[in-house]
Amino acid sequence: MTSPHPVDSAPPLRLGTRASLLATTQSGHVADALRAATGREVDLVPITTAGDVLTGPLTQLGGTGVFVAALREALLRGECDLVVHSMKDLPTADVEGLAIGAVPPRAAVRDVLCARDGLTLDELPEGAVVGSGSPRRVAQLLRRRPDLQVRGIRGNVDTRLRKVDDGEFDGVVLAEAGLTRIGRTDRITDRFDAEGWPTSAGQGALAVEVRSDSPFAADVASISDADAEITALWERAVLRVLEAGCAAPVGISARLGDAAGVGVSTRSARSTTGGDAAGVGVSTRSARSTTGGDAAGVGVSTRSARSTTGEETPDAAVTLVAEVYALDGARAVRVVHTEAREALTTAAGRDAAAAVVAAALMDAGAAELADLGPRGAGEAS
Repeated sequence: MTSPHPVDSAPPLRLGTRASLLATTQSGHVADALRAATGREVDLVPITTAGDVLTGPLTQLGGTGVFVAALREALLRGECDLVVHSMKDLPTADVEGLAIGAVPPRAAVRDVLCARDGLTLDELPEGAVVGSGSPRRVAQLLRRRPDLQVRGIRGNVDTRLRKVDDGEFDGVVLAEAGLTRIGRTDRITDRFDAEGWPTSAGQGALAVEVRSDSPFAADVASISDADAEITALWERAVLRVLEAGCAAPVGISARLGDAAGVGVSTRSARSTTGGDAAGVGVSTRSARSTTGGDAAGVGVSTRSARSTTGEETPDAAVTLVAEVYALDGARAVRVVHTEAREALTTAAGRDAAAAVVAAALMDAGAAELADLGPRGAGEAS
């Protein structure tokens, strides 16, 4: 795509980024893509965020949003022309004057285990110490292995891996995308399939944010990937409708597929205490998840094979898996929704589909497990 702006005399685009290895690597990829697409030079502008200097659990520091605020403030002040976020760290509430200008091609969405001695999650010894600062990952780990000692952990990727090498932890759970981007995939000892272990909304995706009136919006949009936009932004829409922040144990993962079976197919896990998922399960069976754990008492309810718009959907489809957990992992609610890809190409379409998923989760008892409170798509979380 040709840039709409003259390149010869144009000053470089200023790209604001956190200074960590992962952040600068991700921003470097975006800068390279912009140079290739527009012919324009891009300079990285390092910015220190509160999340880089404060210590303690993220849930006590304001959530993953502590990595975002300083970047956004610099963008609004005009100190840079665009900023790059890990989308999973980006709060779902809109910020006046800012907009997501591009979602580049998405990396792997899975969570992975990096453990000592090459051990998988199932091979870790009883009572093993596993590090994670994410309430979702803590709940998922305890749901799969209630005998584990799951402890909070902070620091960049290499710091966390070093704590495994030093024997402080038997393993840590990280995002595969980050390890891939900085060349640490050799440390992965187990991968968790996102269908059975859904991850944070937007995990593996980058969000390139610009000012709403940016003269560079067309240049930035030229590096966006349509499939990454559809999946990551639908996941974010579900999180926004649920009003679930980083402290909520919620996993949401969407994937592209063919149109076979398009429509609403919700499966809600029955509480391990024996309570039914209200209004959803019409039959129950025992099912083994793709990660190897049993999903006790899975109810199945299938509605008409149409999208939420009511139209037949012969084209490609997108399937989203959403799970809400009790913090101790003892109970969970699961919903699977398949939507026509075409219906998700607009914000309104994604919001409509997100509302269906959120309603099914709430009907199944998700609010009993986590602090959720849907008021409708587009409202602040």
